[in-house]
Parts: sequence; structure tokens; C-alpha cells
Amino acid sequence: MAQLELNDVSKTYRVGDNILTAMDRVFLQVEQGEFISIVGHSGSGKTTLVSVIGGILRPTSGRILFGEQDICTMNDSQLSDYRNTRIGFMFQFASLLPMLTARENVMLAALFGRERSSGEQERADHLMDLVGIGDRVGAYPGELSGGQQRRVAIARALMNNPEMILADEPTGDLDEETEGEIMGLLWRINREQKVTILLITHNSALARTANRMLRMRQGRLLAVD
Repeated sequence: MAQLELNDVSKTYRVGDNILTAMDRVFLQVEQGEFISIVGHSGSGKTTLVSVIGGILRPTSGRILFGEQDICTMNDSQLSDYRNTRIGFMFQFASLLPMLTARENVMLAALFGRERSSGEQERADHLMDLVGIGDRVGAYPGELSGGQQRRVAIARALMNNPEMILADEPTGDLDEETEGEIMGLLWRINREQKVTILLITHNSALARTANRMLRMRQGRLLAVD
């Protein structure tokens, strides 16, 4: 059984008298531990796709199976639990809270989990060691470089032991050297932590480094030879 399966999934919006199609009959199967890239121009539907997979948006039609669960049938509380415990999110900007330390930003993810644990600080420190900034746990975001902030965001995405990470343009604002470091870190997490990664990017060269590359065009998801 695939870890994730999208069957005939569409997302439309009504804009005045017109219907805007953001996703058009998408089919996708993802196996546990894959590293998949989805490339496409701005407006092609990439962010809508990850938002639907992550339970942020509800599709207009179709089925989305995560394991044996159809997330399209979940109520709001169940979707919240799904997002908090099974999915890790990374976005184009680190979006750290400036008044919290790096450690506190990582631990923030645990505040929305089902159960609090006395080992949260230890796990946050372990994850910051994992991403290479264990010596910066007490630093505030303003004291960190862009690459270091992104590493904090990766640690935060891993805080609740997700089964899959949805990374939407996670290196879009970084220089080439730092981009390479972050991609190397994602690959290491994929291999060592066995976390499935879906990488959304407009960068075709970056997308080709994945195990499998797909292309989003006008709301349709296409295989790339």
C-alpha cells in the first residue's frame, strides 16, 4: 500500500461568475521513504497541491488516502491532529518568532500536539544537533544567518516525528552555497530518519536531484521522463 495516494483530486474556486481550476484531476502515489520533487511555474498549482495533501485546504473532489485514512472525510479536529502528528511543514521563509530562542521556536511545534512530554526540550536540542546548530539553541532569530534560521525551521518540522515533510520552496531565498547545504541536510534526513519528502520548487536543476521528478502545469500533475 502506498503511503500517500491522490485519486482524481481537483480544487476549484468561484471568482465572480467564473470557475478557477487550481488542481485538475490529479493522480499521485507516494511510497514510504521517497524523495519526490514537483516543479512548475508560479501559479501552476504546486502550493495548492501541498496544501491539499497537508490538510490545509479541502479538495473540491477526489480522494486523498494517507495510509488507510481518507483525509477528505476527516472533520476539522481530525485534520488538525493529522497536520500536527503526521505531517511536517517547511515553507519558503523560516517564519520564526523573533521573541523566542531557536530552541523555543523548535519546541513550538509540540504545543499543538495531542500530548505534552517532559522530554520536549531534550528532543528539541537533539534535533538542533541533527541539523548542525546545537551550539545556537539559545540564540534569537535575529542573531542567526538565513541558513541557520532555515535549519531551525527543519528541526521544527521534525519535532513531532512526522511521517512526511512537505517542503514548499524551502531554499527559494537562499544563496547557492546555503541552498546546497540545506538540500544536503534534507537528503540526510530522508535517508537516516526514513522521512518521506515532497519538495516543491520552481528550480528544475534542484528538482532533478530528487528520486522522482514531477511537473505541475496548469493544475495538472505530469511525469517527467
